[in-house]
Amino acid sequence: MTRTPHRSLTLLITAALAVAAPAAVLAQAAPAAPAPAATAAAAASPSQLVLSNSTRILATLESRRAEFTQNRAALRTFIASEFDNMFDRDYSARLVLGVHARGASDADVKVFADALADSLMQRYGSSLLDLNSKLKVRVKSETPLRGGAIVKVSSEYLRQGNEAVPVDYLMRKVGTQWKVFDVMVEGVSFVQTFRNQFDAPLKQKPIPQVAADIKAGKLQAQAAAN
Repeated sequence: MTRTPHRSLTLLITAALAVAAPAAVLAQAAPAAPAPAATAAAAASPSQLVLSNSTRILATLESRRAEFTQNRAALRTFIASEFDNMFDRDYSARLVLGVHARGASDADVKVFADALADSLMQRYGSSLLDLNSKLKVRVKSETPLRGGAIVKVSSEYLRQGNEAVPVDYLMRKVGTQWKVFDVMVEGVSFVQTFRNQFDAPLKQKPIPQVAADIKAGKLQAQAAAN
């Protein structure tokens, strides 16, 4: 399927940023008594996290647009902090690696996960500034899977005058905190997309070498087909 720039950016923001630190959201709602991050994460449902934090990310991108345009380092810092707070990057990387993760060390998986995240940010990070400020998020449903071990949050990204873009988040609990490990835009899983992209290189080279190639720009993570 051919994707518009709007859909590519939607996939980027949902896959790379997902949702942000719940403590920040609660601090905005009740500044006199912000809750600790762990308590906030445990208290909020997956759908609440998706809605509140996705909305906050969009608002932050708009309110700091001038700053981020002039200071790309600040933009990278913002993106990295959001990504690290709620995205289960190592578990997601194992899913991307698929059969190649069998017997892989945690260190190798982390190297691959970091290289993949850095590639996405370098390739698409600045494009977030082009995101339409009128984009809205609506949560449609929250569905428990595998006996509640996994939750799928179905949402839509809405822009006036344009069709809604369906976005589903797959989340799992890590300790007391819900974390995103896969995002599906219009039914297309980003985990499956990257698994298909890197399967051939991983058949030819060990994980650390593929990660090094990604980091060096010899291989590039593509968030969506053009």
